[in-house]
Amino acid sequence: MKGKLFETAVGLERAVLVGADLYSYRKGKSLEYLEELAFLAETAGAVTIKIFTQKLDKPHTKTYLGQGKLAEVAEYVKENEIDVAIFDDELSPSQTRNLEEELKCKIIDRSMLILDIFASNARTAQAKTQVELARNQYLLPRLTRMWEHLDRQKGGIGQRGAGEKEIETDRRAIRQTISLLKDKLKDIDNQNQTRRKNRDGLKKVAFVGYTNVGKSTIMNLITKAGVLAENKLFATLDSTARKVVFPNPDPSLQPVSFILSDTVGFIRKLPHQLVESFKSTLDEVVDADLLLHVVDVSHQGFEEQMDVVKSTLHEIGADQKPCIIVFNKIDKYNPNPTAEDIFEDTTIYNLDLLKQSWMANENTPVVFVSALNKTNIDELKLKIIEGLA
Repeated sequence: MKGKLFETAVGLERAVLVGADLYSYRKGKSLEYLEELAFLAETAGAVTIKIFTQKLDKPHTKTYLGQGKLAEVAEYVKENEIDVAIFDDELSPSQTRNLEEELKCKIIDRSMLILDIFASNARTAQAKTQVELARNQYLLPRLTRMWEHLDRQKGGIGQRGAGEKEIETDRRAIRQTISLLKDKLKDIDNQNQTRRKNRDGLKKVAFVGYTNVGKSTIMNLITKAGVLAENKLFATLDSTARKVVFPNPDPSLQPVSFILSDTVGFIRKLPHQLVESFKSTLDEVVDADLLLHVVDVSHQGFEEQMDVVKSTLHEIGADQKPCIIVFNKIDKYNPNPTAEDIFEDTTIYNLDLLKQSWMANENTPVVFVSALNKTNIDELKLKIIEGLA
């Protein structure tokens, strides 16, 4: 996989994905999570060979999986020359150590995978500093496992003491690095605040939404900003701000000017280290006068994705801001659903049915668009003008 957290293999690494299908999950939820994990793995540069799940009340504290399922995964890993096993939850240091001993391959959890993708996609000094801070915060409690090889050496008299000393030295170094990175982020944040103050007098609008829902594509349609828009998770890490001027629907009034910002996408189970380190980037959201919550309505779990976004907005103190829900990718709807389709699938495929649903009738303004086909973009512009009035 590409990135700074572990060695890069030549070509694509062969991966198995492992997840716990908890009894508390609704039917199909664990598979949906693992499909997302497969997309994360593909983004990082791995190819998924097989997916393993086990029905559990909760992951086992020592090995995540039960012994029978773990033996099944180990046999498959050995027989198929698997390079890496990727787990859909954050693993404790002891779980990682035990799994490495059982599976005899590289073990990566969801947090490490996301950190790796962020490290690969960071472009600006701010994004690189934020990712490096999150990476060090993630690694700090895992140093014991990294130095475990010293205990295995023969003639170990004095080796354990050296190992302990090396661990403590590294811990101090990482703590110092974390402190320096936090100071650096404060300086960058102060510069950004000064830059934002220079925009005073202009209203501020910010995109928010789950990763890969089309925020950057819509921003490019509205502003011609040239923001990177790829079918990859976390293609956009750095917030992009552009001044936008819309003609006023009332020709007797002045045009409507505002600053429009694109921000990093959210995702379920986002490592808490990244939420903390990226809060300064999300100041664009906190400072906004209006939020555009972009939703991929073609995704079966879009309502859960909306909940993830709302939860993250609450965490950063931006959940009470005026908001427009932008349902994107209406071009992917099935135009002729059968009664069986609608009954068996939680997704409402017919656009008219969606517009008549509770989402279109709640207090939050709603607009349905297709960024790909440029459908209803003018309606979205009118909604923004109304929201800024």
